[in-house]
Parts: sequence; structure tokens; C-alpha cells
Amino acid sequence: MAIARPRLPRRLGHGESVTLVQHLDELRTRLIVSLLALAVGVGVAFPFHERIVEALVDPLPDDRQLITFGVTEPFFTSFKVSLAAGFLLAFPVLLWQIWSFLAPAFAEHAQRVVAVFVAISTVLLAGGIAFGYWIVLPRALDFLTNYDSELYDIQIRASYYLSFVTFGLLAFALVFQLPIFILALVRLGVLSSGTLRSNRKMAIVLIVVVAALMPTVDPISLVFETIPLLILFEISIWASAFFERRWRASGVIP
Repeated sequence: MAIARPRLPRRLGHGESVTLVQHLDELRTRLIVSLLALAVGVGVAFPFHERIVEALVDPLPDDRQLITFGVTEPFFTSFKVSLAAGFLLAFPVLLWQIWSFLAPAFAEHAQRVVAVFVAISTVLLAGGIAFGYWIVLPRALDFLTNYDSELYDIQIRASYYLSFVTFGLLAFALVFQLPIFILALVRLGVLSSGTLRSNRKMAIVLIVVVAALMPTVDPISLVFETIPLLILFEISIWASAFFERRWRASGVIP
């Protein structure tokens, strides 16, 4: 008796008609593929969790060490780090599965534009993580771990520290998606390049507020965080004007 081999989900063509059951079956298959990719990513990352933890600990001042409490905390802390690293490794596959499921709703020329946006988004994601890791975290951690050190015996719990660093880097990665977010709003007709230019002062104030809500501990760190966001905002204005003309010429937006 022949055993049916599992097949990867086929990406539907634009306007292709399928039943609701077929859509749900495709969604189920893509979720399975995504979970398998995540499992493989975690499996690849876990043997290297010591190096990953060492890299995340590197921004700490040299005189600080991590401590753990409880029997299971070392294992679960290492597993959480491996889970985060596995997610990053599986991110291209996850992104491809999401895009493949949504792509049939877009025309062919729009699919090419979205594919370019996905590539730019990936570069911005990496840029945000690199900026947070090498520029902001060392300064923030040096301030936070030495604040009122004459009053406290400052000890740093591993699970809390690694969660703080992980979510902090994620915040930088998301904030660096500002150009993609603005272009999406322009594409939907919510914003325009003219609106962005006329409200530049208000946008600058909002950017400073966002930078202050991130791991900012002193005026110098605030400047380091604000300048890249201002540059990204200006790039967003120019990119919006460029794509706006193209989308208006092709009739995509009125």
C-alpha cells in the first residue's frame, strides 16, 4: 500500500478560484511548515546557546556577572534564548509562508513591489538589531548596572537580563521599520508625501518621544537614538514621493 508523501503548499495564482476548504487546508499546511521551520531553527540554535548567551552578555560592563536562582532556571533561560535565536533563523521561511498565503490577493506587479518591500524590511530589521546592540545597549547597561551602586549590592539575574536585552533589540528592530510602515499608509491612501512634509515638526516631536521611551538613560544616548530615526523619517518622505508618483501614474492610488 503506497503512503502519500506530504507536499509543500502550492502558491495560488492571482484571481484563482478555490473553495473555503482548500483555503483552510492551505493555511493549515503553511502553519505546519512554519512550526517545523521554527523547530529546526531552535534545534540548530540550541547547541550554540552558550555562544549566543555570551554575545548577549558582552554589552554588560566587565565587572558584572549574571546569576540564576532555582534548579531549572539555567536550562529554561538557555532554552528561551535558543527559541529567540531559532525564530530569527526561521524568519525568512515564516515570512515566505505568510507572503505566499496572501500573494494571490495582489496583482503580479503589486507582488513584485511587496517582494521588494519585504527585502528592505529584512535589511532594516538587521540594521535595527545591530544599532541597538553596538550603539545603545552598552551605554544603557553601563548606566543602569552602576546606578546607586553605593546603596545596593547590585546582582543581575540571568533570566531578567536576557529578557530585557531580547525585547530591547526587538524594539529597535520594530522602530527601524518606520519607512515600511509609512509607505504602507501612503499606499492605502491614509497619508501622502505632502502631509508628511507639512507635519514634519510634529513628526520630529513624536520621534523624540519614541526615542525617549526606548532604553535611553542620558542625553547622549537620546541623541544617538533620535538621529537615525530622523534620517529614516526623511528617507520615508522621499520614498513616499517617489512611489506616490508611480502608483498614481499606474492608477493604483487616485
